[in-house]
Amino acid sequence: MTTTSTPKAGLEDTVATSSAICYLDGDRGVLAYCGWDIHDLARHATFEEVCFLLWHRRLPTRAELGDLQSQLVAARNLPEPVLRLMRALPAGNPSSASGLPRAQSSGNMMDALRTLTSALGHYDPDAGEQSPQANDRKAVRLTAQISSLVATMGRLNKGGGAIQPDPVLSHAANFLYMLTGERPSALATRAFDVALVLHADHELNASTFAARVAAATLTDIHSAIVGAIGALKGPLHGGANADVMRLLLEIGADAAPEKAEEVVRAKLAHKEKIPGFGHRVYHTEDPRATHLREMSRDLGQRAGQPIWFEMSRRIEALVKAEKKLNANVDFYSASTYHSLGIDIDLFTPIFAVSRVSGWTAHVLEQYANNRLIRPRAEYIGPAYPQRYQPLDAR
Repeated sequence: MTTTSTPKAGLEDTVATSSAICYLDGDRGVLAYCGWDIHDLARHATFEEVCFLLWHRRLPTRAELGDLQSQLVAARNLPEPVLRLMRALPAGNPSSASGLPRAQSSGNMMDALRTLTSALGHYDPDAGEQSPQANDRKAVRLTAQISSLVATMGRLNKGGGAIQPDPVLSHAANFLYMLTGERPSALATRAFDVALVLHADHELNASTFAARVAAATLTDIHSAIVGAIGALKGPLHGGANADVMRLLLEIGADAAPEKAEEVVRAKLAHKEKIPGFGHRVYHTEDPRATHLREMSRDLGQRAGQPIWFEMSRRIEALVKAEKKLNANVDFYSASTYHSLGIDIDLFTPIFAVSRVSGWTAHVLEQYANNRLIRPRAEYIGPAYPQRYQPLDAR
């Protein structure tokens, strides 16, 4: 095969499609959904508004928002066969690469989320229907049900029982309620809602691209989202915020904040990567980190554990000075989630709770103007033609 230019590894800087969903400017640190700046959305919008924006390319009216909220509430309940499957899934091996018991590892939780999301497709009322209207309804159901899946998985993983969703609570508040069994404070609800807004979409990241490639074959939307979850499970895409929290816990809640600098300096001296820094696209501060830093500070103070934020600030300053790397979205989401009482094993699944809105938006956009995604590869194998040799002559 001949090509006009040598492709970059990982398709870096390669434009693979056109999209009206997400705009990124890595040099200026800009992230926008359908033209709306992420800073405005994080300060003023709810996750439900952002879902509507991603699906319809505009913010909803009050009536439209109320209708979407009602649809999400109506879709929160999980089919009983899916709940039974959740309880029947194996706990896994007694150890994992994270050093945590397998039943507590995020990898195992992502395995479960992948399987359970696939199972949801069997019980969707529009299963087998591929009209735009049916796929719009599936996008709403998937967004509601993946939230319920992750919250219920977290409950069962800690030995608790499943909790029925509360129809009067927002998407963010209901997730925290189903996870903890307690109605969250206004601060916790707003913090988690902002986290969902910040993670909702990020252009053609690995999981979104996987979903679009699958959708381009005209497979069903559940299969496309399962593909996205499979890509998110990989440690080069999901899991960095869990690694950040493990680093903070390694330093210890009882340690003086300056101990964080000592530990990180030692890791840098041994050429170890510090999780939560750097980004393939952003060459300045990740705009999402700006808001998560504030939430980490406020929630840590409210929870009486400011140490996690204080250590994070020292680590951030050190890595920026030594490696010239900025904190990304994962760095402060770790201490934010921890202050909300969320276990580490749920950090990556929670990414899916938010990103399913963006995944489904991209799948719907792919369906609307579809062409099978079939790139080419630059051939670098043995020269053509090779001659077949009989077995005894090789």
